[in-house]
Formats: sequence, structure tokens, C-alpha cells
Amino acid sequence: MAQSLSCGVLVATDDERIAAEVRRFGGRVRITRPDHPSGTDRLAEVASAEFAHIYVNIQGDEPLIDPDAINCAVWATHGDERASLGTLKRRLEDPSDLANPNVVKVVTNLAGDAIYFSRHPIPYVRDSGGAAPAFFKHVGLYVFRRDLLLAYPDLPVGPLERAECLEQLRALENGYRIKVIETEYESLGVDTPDDLERISRLFEAADSKVGADVHSRNMTSNYNLAEGSHG
Repeated sequence: MAQSLSCGVLVATDDERIAAEVRRFGGRVRITRPDHPSGTDRLAEVASAEFAHIYVNIQGDEPLIDPDAINCAVWATHGDERASLGTLKRRLEDPSDLANPNVVKVVTNLAGDAIYFSRHPIPYVRDSGGAAPAFFKHVGLYVFRRDLLLAYPDLPVGPLERAECLEQLRALENGYRIKVIETEYESLGVDTPDDLERISRLFEAADSKVGADVHSRNMTSNYNLAEGSHG
């Protein structure tokens, strides 16, 4: 998050195992009610006790989200007083993602406001001989203004949210404006066991690289000390 806007990071969970891990590494954690139907409902509970003008919901299934992407969404939403909610989109590059219901697609108007989010491929291309439109996937990060976030749990759940099981549709169905910012950040969300395995491999590779880098620095330091001792 942009430093001048940042007031801190808090993990909200109803699972004591997660809370214990957060406490272990010195993070802030709040245990919430276990009956929230979505992450946004959980965040609204936190917002009722933690004051801020802007709240950023970074979901646990996006463990590798880029801080620059967070900055982009925060500043764009903060600078647009008409936007109650901000989020991100990225151009789809893998054709298989278009038909994957775990990859949520988004379409926007010319001003960059969300028209719809769907697990189905959108927009539909009727004339295959015409120029192909750009397809975008939704990156699951949300920047809320306080008024919408506090009102969110009391908003009626509409038929679109029920059909798609996408919590952001609640805001759209109740007339709130969602600003969608394009990013180059490649989302690696965890939606399936295969995704979890892929992310775990990336973490293991990163840990191995860190260990190798530390070992290399230690060897260089020892070599320099040995060189110095000959002086």
C-alpha cells in the first residue's frame, strides 16, 4: 500500500490456527465471527472497530500479490471520489483461462467502471470474422471506501451474486460504482488443489534461492576476511 496512505496491516480470520501463526511472526490479527458468507462481510466487521477512510481487502487466496498492484488500486480509488470500490483487471493471455470458471472475467465501460463480472466468457463474440475484443480477468483485490464497507453486510444479495457466487456483484446489483484499473500484475490465485501445489512449489523455489544467496554471501564474507588476515 502507498506509504502515505498506509495505517497498518491486519489479518482477519475465524480460524485460531491462522491467528496463532500470525501472532508467531508478530503480525496483528483479529478473530471474527465464523458465520460470514464472504471476505467482504468479514472485513466489514473489522471496519466497525478499526477506523480508516480506505480499506484494502487482500484475500488469502492471492498470496503472491504485487505491492505495486496494491498501490495502483489504492491511489486510483482514493483519487476518484465517485468510486465506492476499486479493483484490478489483467488482459487474458492464456486461451484456456477464458473457459475456466475459476478465472473470473470482467467487462468495463469506456470510463473504466465495471459493467459485469462473470465466471463465463464475456463478452460473447457473435461475429467470429470481426476484430476480436480484449478479454480481461479479474484480480481479486478490493479497495473499499468506509461507507460502502459498513453498509455491505446489510445490502440485499441479488440473483446475480447467488448465481455466480461472486461477492463484488452485490455492490453492482445495489447501484454502487466499481472502478477497475488495468494492471500488468500476473495473478496467481489459489482456487484449486492444483493451484495450491503450484504456489507451494514457487515458495519452495524461492526459499531455496534465498538459502543459496545467503550461503554465497557468507562464503564471500569469509573469503574477504581471509584475504584481510594476510595483510
